[in-house]
Amino acid sequence: MTGGRALVITALLLASAGAMRLGSGVGSALARVPDPTPAVTAEATPAICPPPPAALVEALRQREAQIVTQEAALAERRAALDLAAQAIDARLAELSSAEARLSDTLARADGASENDLARLTAVYEAMKPKDAAALFTQMEPDFAAGFVGRMKPEAAGAVMAGMPSDTAYAISLLLAGRNALVPKE
Repeated sequence: MTGGRALVITALLLASAGAMRLGSGVGSALARVPDPTPAVTAEATPAICPPPPAALVEALRQREAQIVTQEAALAERRAALDLAAQAIDARLAELSSAEARLSDTLARADGASENDLARLTAVYEAMKPKDAAALFTQMEPDFAAGFVGRMKPEAAGAVMAGMPSDTAYAISLLLAGRNALVPKE
């Protein structure tokens, strides 16, 4: 039985060595398991801060006073800008109204002058060609060309036929060149 005893002792030694190894791993495994009771840390406990120095408190009060003053100045500027914007809008409305009245007046004036020119052209057309030619000869060529250009071709031809050739030529040049500078596109 001595051989059996030696075998049992060897088995016990191996078992105890294995148990010791397991025991050492259990300790570190247990160390990794979080503790269900929270630990009290420095972050969790409220820190008691010492009161701020008087110089810091005074600097903060001065800064707050500056900010209040700046806010009041900005509010005044905003109010002034709002008033200026209202005045500008009112002035623009007045200018727009004046422009509309001026456009209306100019349209009436243009219409009236156009009516006058049409009536005067009709008068020249109704005149005897010889009398109208004598009258047109006395006019500046560019002024006379304006009326000749508005006349019916038959009446204009009869009037120009009664004019001296140099005057008729000057009026013809003006009539031919009056639209030469008009853009083509």
